[in-house]
Amino acid sequence: MQSQRRQFLKLMGGLALGMTGVACLDSNSSDKKAGEKDGGSGDNELFFTISLAQWSLHKTLFAKELDNLDFAAKARKDFGIGVVEYVNQFFKDKAKDTDYLNEMLKRCKDNDVINHLIMIDGEGELGHADEKERIKAVENHYKWVEAAKYLGCSTIRVNAAGSGTAEEVAKYAADGLNRLAEFAEKVGINVIVENHGGYSSNGAWLAGVMKAVGKPNVGTLPDFGNFCITREPNNWRNCIESYDRYKGTEELMPFAKGVSAKSNYFDAEGNEKETDYYKMLKIVKDAGFKGYIGIEYEGDELSEDEGIRKTKALLEKAGRQIA
Repeated sequence: MQSQRRQFLKLMGGLALGMTGVACLDSNSSDKKAGEKDGGSGDNELFFTISLAQWSLHKTLFAKELDNLDFAAKARKDFGIGVVEYVNQFFKDKAKDTDYLNEMLKRCKDNDVINHLIMIDGEGELGHADEKERIKAVENHYKWVEAAKYLGCSTIRVNAAGSGTAEEVAKYAADGLNRLAEFAEKVGINVIVENHGGYSSNGAWLAGVMKAVGKPNVGTLPDFGNFCITREPNNWRNCIESYDRYKGTEELMPFAKGVSAKSNYFDAEGNEKETDYYKMLKIVKDAGFKGYIGIEYEGDELSEDEGIRKTKALLEKAGRQIA
């Protein structure tokens, strides 16, 4: 099995190199500087580079008004953004489809867009209490590690989910992440965890898991708005138990290999109503972060396109002031 997988990766790597240019192949945020012409807003006054998370367009994608293959072109042409973050559910059955992945790479090259990461959901709980189920979840992620490598991404985003006490899930999640990281390390891919509900939205808990893992290719994706630990069952927007978003972001930044700028609602001055972007970006900058900050608009008062534009404008405005 491992021999077959190595042959598959070798084949994919060769095909990808033939299909793409440097812009599609180098998304290592540690090597990027804010405002580089090959990605983001191109604003040299920012200490970070803006990327676009595909989830910002999830309504449009689910409605089939936009195809996954057209995402890179839309990011560049409609928003002037040259770094993208994919969501696996929008090409769920294509992880090993090299023809499809080659077409994604072609669209990337044609629009001078960098592929940064793939957000992975629905592949099982990496913190499952049952070892067999946990290993199954780890192995389910292998194909996405390979797809990320093929697409020139540096990273996959996963979830540290499981059932049990906080201590139990932390222990099992650390084990699952360790196993996955060992596989990902062989092909040069980072595995990062987002604060994404449940225990993971407790900054101290997730920071503890990172310390327990202790691998250089494992880190976090702090999300400005995902600090709700418990939501009302029939109304996901109603948070019953939350964690301080500024404290949580500060706790997760030492491990960050990306940042997610969540936005929902804006006031008349263009500020996000729920998150002080100036305060957040100060926390991010003070941590020494100089990588990609991904726009993830999730509101319902504006169209997705307008929400993306508002978030980008706020990041640029706040980023210039913090710089």
